[in-house]
Amino acid sequence: MKKRVAVGLSGGVDSAVAALLLKEQGYEVIGIFMKNWQDEDCTAQNDYEDVKKICARIDIPYCTVNFSADYWDKVFLHFVEEYKKGRTPNPDVLCNKEIKFGPFKRQAQKLGAEYIATGHYAGILKKDDKIYLARAKDEDKDQTYFLNQLKNEQLHNVLFPLCKLYKSEVRELASKHNLTVAEKKDSTGICFIGERKFREFLGGYIPMQKGAIVDAEGKTVGEHNGVFYYTLGQRRGLGLGGSTPEGGRWFVTGKDVQENILYVSLNEPPSLYTKICKVTGMNYITDQISNGEAVLARMRHRQPLQKAQAELIGEDTLLLHFESPQRALAGGQYAVLYQDKICLGGGVIDN
Repeated sequence: MKKRVAVGLSGGVDSAVAALLLKEQGYEVIGIFMKNWQDEDCTAQNDYEDVKKICARIDIPYCTVNFSADYWDKVFLHFVEEYKKGRTPNPDVLCNKEIKFGPFKRQAQKLGAEYIATGHYAGILKKDDKIYLARAKDEDKDQTYFLNQLKNEQLHNVLFPLCKLYKSEVRELASKHNLTVAEKKDSTGICFIGERKFREFLGGYIPMQKGAIVDAEGKTVGEHNGVFYYTLGQRRGLGLGGSTPEGGRWFVTGKDVQENILYVSLNEPPSLYTKICKVTGMNYITDQISNGEAVLARMRHRQPLQKAQAELIGEDTLLLHFESPQRALAGGQYAVLYQDKICLGGGVIDN
């Protein structure tokens, strides 16, 4: 009998080609469209229509599941609370841990699926009876950064069909098989919430107040619309262009949530760079690292891997000592560690 696999279909080209490849490999494929946000919007409806067209073209059955309550409780509330603290969270990371490889996987099992699959650019490596999360062939599209909080058991019976493909090859396959999403643009919105005007959206959940923008000398140089909207190192959208000397630029250097003050500096200050950062809540996917171990680290998606040394200072806390200074490490984002092609796991940048 064919082995059954449930593929998470988003309406995009990556998950569509993942389903196509599995069908060609002889699996019995079921498509599952996840509805994880309670509001109806055109983007979600359009994505669902694309899923229906994809499944019709590949000739596979599909269904819809609603995890909006789980998403709200386990992902979105954390997202909002982090912003209230003045941090910069990444909901895609929690969405993978709490939804795609949690309730989604359990739903797939209820449908009799032995495996789940997604359109992530990532891989599974099996070595010495252990399962490891591995970087994809397409380094520019590699998404292991967003999978750093997965537990080892969540990787069991998981397939990543795009592991050895470049994005250009994925689009070529979609075009070759006449999938209507072959040229569909990649989503850049908040995970499952979609493309929205971010300031307007966030303002619906966090009360925003105008406040002072203060420079390094303590002088008020402008007014912001809400300190939560800004992140460390930001240099655009500050509304201070007219107050700088010719050729100068303002950079966000800090924010005081309690006093509602946004701190800036003219031109890029050395204080934006650091060679050490604290990481908390470390999740080790398979093997824990040792104190003083040399690692590769990624502080944001698509950033080139950085050489660092890990100093363990607690059960799930460490200090990363970088070989080269790192720019604008934002609290709330994730530091993800690697050994060659293996993603070791990650934790939250604390300061």
